[in-house]
Amino acid sequence: MYTYKQFGNSFVVSINNHAEVGQAVAAFAKEHGIKAGTVQGIGAVKEAVLRFFDPATKEYVDKTFAEQMEISNLTGNISQKDGEPYIHLHITLGRSDYSTISGHLLSAVIHGAGELSIEKFEGETGRYFDEETGLNLYKF
Repeated sequence: MYTYKQFGNSFVVSINNHAEVGQAVAAFAKEHGIKAGTVQGIGAVKEAVLRFFDPATKEYVDKTFAEQMEISNLTGNISQKDGEPYIHLHITLGRSDYSTISGHLLSAVIHGAGELSIEKFEGETGRYFDEETGLNLYKF
């Protein structure tokens, strides 16, 4: 699903072609015991499902984009929820007409390269579901 090289508490990760980004990051976090950290990346995808949170309804609205796109920015964090890695990613994607789309990343399939930097923090950060906002927030 990926290859990587470690530099102290930082990792350079190459996600395999045709792998799903969130699944790869979650598997990497689990394999390396990352319970708190950050993710940054670039690359290309052939399909992505983005989400937009509607605070009035406390629900996500999902939209699928099935086209070749460049990942111009992938930013996120790693924490824990219910004893499992909780991956929270946002993405900006460049289209062939040079316009961009962005949002919360639900899923994306690599088509070309997926190049990430993952930094592991010492310790653990958890999540809890907040009834007021309808979101999974940090639990410190």
